[in-house]
Amino acid sequence: MANKIVILGSLNLDSILQISRLPQPGETLSMTGKNSAPGGKGANQAVAAARAGGAQTAFIGRVGQDETGDFLLETLKKDHIETDHIVVDHQKDTGQAYILLQTTTGQNSILVYGGANQNLSLNDVENAHSIIKEADFLISQFETPVEVTTAAFVYAHSVGVKTILNPAPALDQIPAQLLAATDLICPNETEAQALSNVSVTDLNSMRQAAAFFQKQGCSRTIITVGARGAYIYDNQHKIDQFVDAFKVKAVDTTAAGDTFIGALGAVLKTDFSNLVAATLYANRASSLAVQKLGAQPSIPTAAQVQSYFN
Repeated sequence: MANKIVILGSLNLDSILQISRLPQPGETLSMTGKNSAPGGKGANQAVAAARAGGAQTAFIGRVGQDETGDFLLETLKKDHIETDHIVVDHQKDTGQAYILLQTTTGQNSILVYGGANQNLSLNDVENAHSIIKEADFLISQFETPVEVTTAAFVYAHSVGVKTILNPAPALDQIPAQLLAATDLICPNETEAQALSNVSVTDLNSMRQAAAFFQKQGCSRTIITVGARGAYIYDNQHKIDQFVDAFKVKAVDTTAAGDTFIGALGAVLKTDFSNLVAATLYANRASSLAVQKLGAQPSIPTAAQVQSYFN
């Protein structure tokens, strides 16, 4: 039976600007192409959970009262994502992201305008208690106010719902109350380093970062390290291992991490007993996503992911 996933997070329209390399200060470069696509870390993860993992997915967020917001809502509905708890904000426009995509490497640099995402409120969480209570997992990131995520995670824990935190973009510090209510934290190596003050370069340093999170009350950690793979630490199940990534040629890495998180949550058991297998599945979904341009357009279906295991 498919997991029930609730995503609390951001919805953005991505403007993808294709360039050969990043410009130097004061330099003007010509773009080699441009296009737009639905995005936002929260929305990407919701699409990945629904599309790549087959999860029954609902969303808590905000869009502006504009055509962009209407477009993003319709996009989610096409993937059968419940949008009843996405509030139309009358004060701020829908979020926007500007992605500088280096065509030679597939690497990107991203500028984000939070817009309506930053108006997500404690009332929005309270109004969504009914769907959180019914979920297997609640997933969130840091493109919406951290106090809202904290309130949602604390409530989820109070009703027995498991939580997954993707601490991106990185903060200098995560509230202790939030970490204590987090069952699994999934940073990349840069975010893990920013939060733990451990230079994440090898397996030993990954263990040190995971130990930091455990001391803060979070007993499970997955640190993703791009094309190398992901490190898994689970104190309860005595897991301490690295799962290699699948080797592919990257075209656009924009949705790699979000695809990983969404797919992971969709197939993960609530007792975390299949954490390694779920990570392998998420790695495969992510490796497929980076081979296409755009965030949500690149996210594979569950059938496409499964075909690589047969």
